[in-house]
Parts: sequence; structure tokens; C-alpha cells
Amino acid sequence: MQRIVIDRPGGYERLRLIESDDPRPGPGQARIRVAAAGVNYADGIIRMGLYESAKRLHGYPITPGFEVAGEIDALGQGVDTFRIGDRVLALTLFGGYTSHIVLDVDRVFACPARLSLAQAAALPTVFLTAWWMVHEQQRARSGDRWLVHSAAGGVGGALVQLGKLAGASVIGIVGQAHKLATAQAQGCDVAIDKSASDWVVAARAAAPEGFQSIYDANGVSTLSDSYRLLAPTGRLCIYGFASMLPRNGRLNWLALARDWLATPRFNPLNLTRDNKSVLACNLSFLSNEKARLLEGMRWLLERFEDGRLVPPTVNEFPLARAADAQRAIESGSTVGKLVLVP
Repeated sequence: MQRIVIDRPGGYERLRLIESDDPRPGPGQARIRVAAAGVNYADGIIRMGLYESAKRLHGYPITPGFEVAGEIDALGQGVDTFRIGDRVLALTLFGGYTSHIVLDVDRVFACPARLSLAQAAALPTVFLTAWWMVHEQQRARSGDRWLVHSAAGGVGGALVQLGKLAGASVIGIVGQAHKLATAQAQGCDVAIDKSASDWVVAARAAAPEGFQSIYDANGVSTLSDSYRLLAPTGRLCIYGFASMLPRNGRLNWLALARDWLATPRFNPLNLTRDNKSVLACNLSFLSNEKARLLEGMRWLLERFEDGRLVPPTVNEFPLARAADAQRAIESGSTVGKLVLVP
């Protein structure tokens, strides 16, 4: 098998392609011959050494990657829910940048027939993160007004689709003009290019009474304004801090410290007075919520099967070019999802 290994944190050069023996499934496990592995922004944070769950739950050396899709090519004892050759997708937590992976079968799911394996590999992390925020942390109501940052990205695009399914009016923010079409295709009622105009003014004009839900993965650059745009009883959900991180793969510790100090701290007295809520989500720290996550995956896959949800645009990179894929996603110029193809 081939896989990408990060021996210790650093730049793109830390992503090494190595050869090793194929893993063997044990009881209750399946081995997947990987056709595609999803690339997420968090993978680069793992490479930089800043991803807390990678340090706490795994350590280095580490193979990044939270999701794969492919065909089952070996089964462990006692597995009767899958057969050799079945098309599947899976949540890996770590280890996804590989040609073969062994997983417990409760993390493996049948691939919807209408999806390619590359499309399937692009789904689990972003859509399950979005599902958790929408259906576990918040109470989505028809007619609500939502503001979704990074609406042309993986989680952002998933949030837009889930918002439309819930009957919400969704305003999407993108960072560059070429992303507007993608945000609109996902279902945004209004898409705002923050590189061309003041996004706060445009968002307020689109929803003068404020937003019931705002989803923000930018961090310090937008969090304060997002909070101010909430309607009374509104909810701000945070799932990342992209604006604090570099676009060239190299950490600037001084800039990181400055942004950390500038990150808003939400006073519970003010939250109580305003009747507003601040929530947060990190899927990799939810492994103890397995039953609820399985419920979410089944809910999502049912809707991909019947077409109520559609996969994001997928761009493919060879596994050996994992560094190029991470460089692309960290540049802020990509739309949809990237996958690695062994």
C-alpha cells in the first residue's frame, strides 16, 4: 500500500509518500481499496502541528485524512453487512491519505448509487459537520434567515443545502468573484462577494432584522461582525479559524499571537442580555457521540440517494501530490471539495 505520512509538523515538504504492507482486517472490520480520499482544510492544520485532536488522539507520525471512498477488498471475521466489491464511503478520523485502509464496519457506509466514488469521498466530513450544527446544536425553522460564510466551500456549501432543505432563506458570503456561481448553485438566495463590497453592509441590507443563524469558520476577521448581525435570539456557530492561518503553508507565530489576542471573547452577561447564543463544533472531538453521528450519516445518505442533496464540485489530485492539494485549499481560491486519488 501507499500512504502519506507526516513525521513532524512543518511545511508542505513534510507530506511524504511511503510504501508499506497492506493492512489486514480483524474481527468486525473491513479493508477498503481507496478510490478517493477527501482533503479538508483541517488536514493542513494537522501538518502545521496546530490541530488539537491530532495531538491528543493520535500524535506524530500521522497520516492525515478524515474520509475515503472505494471498494471493499477484504473482510474480517463476523462481518455480514458487506461483501467483497461493495462500493462504500467511510469516516476515518485520521489515516485517509492512503491506498488501503482497515476500519470498523460501523464507520463504513454503502455508497449511494447515483454518486461516483470521488463524489462520495467528498461528503462525510463536511456534510456531517454541517448536519451536527444544524440538527443537533440548533433548531432550524422554516422561514429563518441564515448567513453562511465560505458558502462555496465544503462545509459552507453543505450548510447552504441543509438550510434550503429546512426552508430557510440563505445568504452566502464568498471571498472571490469566481466563487459566486458555486454559492448560487448550492442554493443561496443571495450571494455576496466580500472582495468587491463591504459584506457587513450587504448582509444587513439583505436581512435588516438580522439572522437567526450565522455559520462562521473565519475566526478573528469576521466573528465580531457576525455576532452583531444576529437577530434577537440568534445563534452564531463557529467551526474554524481560517483567517488566523497562513496561505503559504508557513506559520507566522507573531501574526498568530496577534490574531489570538484579537479574537473576540463573548461575555456571558452580554449573551444573557442579548438573548443570543455562541456555539462551536469540531467533528473530530465527537467520537463519543457515535450513535448520533451514525444517525446523521444515515439521514444524509438517504437524501443523497434520492437527490434531495447533491455532492459538491470535486477536483482530483494524485495521492503523490498531496502537498499540491493542501497548497490549493489553503490558498483560499478553491471551490467545492478536493480529493486525492491513489
